[in-house]
Order: sequence, then C-alpha cells, then structure tokens
Amino acid sequence: MIQDSSRTISGRVLVVDDHAAARESIAHVLRAAEHEVTCCTSAVEAVKQLDQEEFDLVVTDLQMPGMSGLDLVKHVEQERLGVQIVVITAHASIATAVEAMRHGAYDYIDKPFDADRLEQLVGRAMWHGQLLDGPTKLGTANGDPVMIGSSPAMQVMRKRIGQIAPTGETVLVTGESGTGKELVARSVHAQSKRADAAMVSLNCPVLSEQLTESELFGHEKGAFTGADAARTGRFELADGGTILLDEVTEIALPLQAKLLRVLQEHCFERVGSSATQHVDVRVLATSNRDLRHQIERGEFREDLYYRLAVVPITVPPLRERREDIIELANHFLRIAGDRLDRDPLGLASSAADLLVAHNWPGNVRELENIVKRASVLCADDTIDADQLRPWLLDGGAQPEPKPDLPVGLSLEEMERKLIEATLERFDGHRQKTADALGIAPRTLSGKLRAYGYAPREKFAKAG
Repeated sequence: MIQDSSRTISGRVLVVDDHAAARESIAHVLRAAEHEVTCCTSAVEAVKQLDQEEFDLVVTDLQMPGMSGLDLVKHVEQERLGVQIVVITAHASIATAVEAMRHGAYDYIDKPFDADRLEQLVGRAMWHGQLLDGPTKLGTANGDPVMIGSSPAMQVMRKRIGQIAPTGETVLVTGESGTGKELVARSVHAQSKRADAAMVSLNCPVLSEQLTESELFGHEKGAFTGADAARTGRFELADGGTILLDEVTEIALPLQAKLLRVLQEHCFERVGSSATQHVDVRVLATSNRDLRHQIERGEFREDLYYRLAVVPITVPPLRERREDIIELANHFLRIAGDRLDRDPLGLASSAADLLVAHNWPGNVRELENIVKRASVLCADDTIDADQLRPWLLDGGAQPEPKPDLPVGLSLEEMERKLIEATLERFDGHRQKTADALGIAPRTLSGKLRAYGYAPREKFAKAG
C-alpha cells in the first residue's frame, strides 16, 4: 500500500500525563480535531488501558513519577502492540526523547507547543500507523514495511527501493499528494544499513523560516526572541541515522543555502553559535511539487535539487496502477471491519467497476476515505455502485453552484475572499484550507494574520 501522510485522519488516541492541565489541554485539541480521546494519569494506568482496548496512537509525557514515558514506550515495543507513540518532552529530556524514538516512538514534541503543531504531528503519526497496519507491517520475515499492490508499477517500486536502500545515497521522493511519499522514504530507511538507528522527520511547511532553521540545526539560549533554552536540532538528533525532510520544497530560499552546505560538507552551526557541528546523516526528502517549475520560477535552488536528487524515486498515482485498486479496497474493508468489530463488507461487481474507472485525484487517501465511509454507512453486507457514486468527485455528484464574483475587486481583495471562503468551507481547519488552495500552511497563516485573524491557542508550559 502507498499512501501519503495525512493531517486530517481521525482515530483513537490515549493521552498519558500526570499533570491535569496539560492532559486536558491536549485532549481538548485532539477532540476538536475529531479524534476519540481517552486520558490516563500515569504510565501504569496506560499499560492497563492498552491491555483492555485498542488505540491508534499514544501521546505521552516522558517525565512522570514511577513508570516513565520511556518505560511505556519500551513496554509497547516489547509487547509489539503496534500503536504509534508521540512523546512530549522539555528541553532537559531531549536525549530521552531520542532514546524513545530508538525504541519505536514516531516522533517527539517539546514544550511549549501550540495546537497546530500537535494536530499536525498526531495526524502524521496516525497515517503512518495505518500505512503499517495489517499485512504492510507483517508482510516480510524481517518486518520491513511492504506496500500493497501487485501491479507492474508496484513491482518496479519495490525493486527500486531494494536497490537504493543499502547504498546510503541521498534520495528525493516525488509524487502527488496521497501517493505515499513518506511511506516510500520510511521503507528506504527500514531496508538500509541504518535501520537500527533513529529516523528523524521534519514536516517543512508547518513552521516559519526561523523556526524551521531552529528545528533543523538547533539554537543556543537567547539566539532569538523566545529562545529561552538551547535546543538540539533534527540533524544532531539523526546523527548516525536518517533524516526525512517532508515537502522540502517549502523551505525558504535563504535556508536552502544552509541545507545545501550540510549536504556538501556534513556540518552546520546552531542558530546563535559559531561552533561547527559535524554529523553523519543520510538525507531523504519528499515533494509534491514540480521541481523543474520551482527552479525556473526561482523558488528552489538548482544546486540543492541536484544534491537531493542523487537517487530520485517517483511514486505513481493510483490512476496509473488501477490493477491495485480492488486489492487496496479490500484491505481497507478489512481494516474497517476490524475497527467496527464486524465482518468486512463485500464489494458488488458494479462497485468494483466504478472504483476501477474512477480517476482518483486524491489517490490512495481518497480511496481509503471512501471505503471507510461506505463501511460505516452501508446497511447491507455488500456495497454497490449507487452508494459510492455520490461520494466520488467525478462519479455523478451534483456540481456545486459557481460563486457570484463581483466585478471590480482588486486582486488582493479577490484573494482574501477566496481564502476566507475556503477557510469557511473547511470549518476553520487551516491545513485543509492550505491544501485546497495549493499553498503552504505557513503562507496561509501569514495571510490570515495580515487579515487580523487571531493565532491558534497556545499551550502553557506545564508538566
């Protein structure tokens, strides 16, 4: 199976924190993002909860009395529970967070953090967990991820990953949204000589230029406003392992020059420091952009492109591997059946024909959402074409009326109206709005600030 990480998928989350205010703040944000949330006050309580129920994700503080968050991560690893974990840490325990990632935690987030960052990270971890669900996680003897699909395109993809993974070269994974670039990158890491080391990822579009630089390279205390303590960057955390730069084309041009230096010389300086750090890191990057077009427009450095694309991989869209559609649909039906605690529904021949004929602009992500919706809403044991057709973008749904746009508005006014209308369409969800508009989330946030929109809720430093 190939699928891109999504910021909108919902699931069951277990929040573990001994500090009541922090625990409830996290739960509030995740419930607002349509996740089903259960809270625990200790890691011991969380272990009991995990024994009784199934969860998609655990969000846990590291510093807790008695059994620590790291102990909880190790328990999940030892018991092979298959649940994704995001750990919450303060600066003093960054090393512990890295240790947690070595024992299977998906990623960490450090205090203080805002609602957007938490929601983004949880969404990515949730998708990663679903991508590794069932046969994708247990399909090989060595436990490496396996991508579902027997089409020629998928056979070529698996062979190419097998050739590239052991080399240690920099890899650029490109493809449309929803095709599974992150899963391909993680498969490369899992089959590489660095598989036992940490894989550290950074979602490039969600942060400002200054924060992205700090996330990549770290900073010293007082390096800029708000830098209350020194921070270890992602390149340092990934030393000896792999770093994944998700949607690397969203990095601002000045920062691209610094990234180029790391690729060339394997060294950098923290923000606010003159001390040079040397690292041994394999770099994997993804992008859903046309990089040639980005270079021509002066939005991406050509020399950086050639440094990243030492070994390129292009992930095919679902419409170019239609042989895999029914196999994927049946896989999602099995997952939905397990979640709903019932036998998976069947696909009528008319439904199967409709799925194969659909163009899938949203790729595997769209297919998974359609199957999940049908599994919940279908009252029969079999799904037919009439039930699916209204949900397919080109499958017979009634077109929405075209908006009545007044003549005489300036381009700036028209842009604002478009952004506000799209934001309202997605109930204020900024990631969905940015995706629909084809812009980076940080670009959207900047425009909304200019329009006078209030920033998202910030977490108090707690716990």
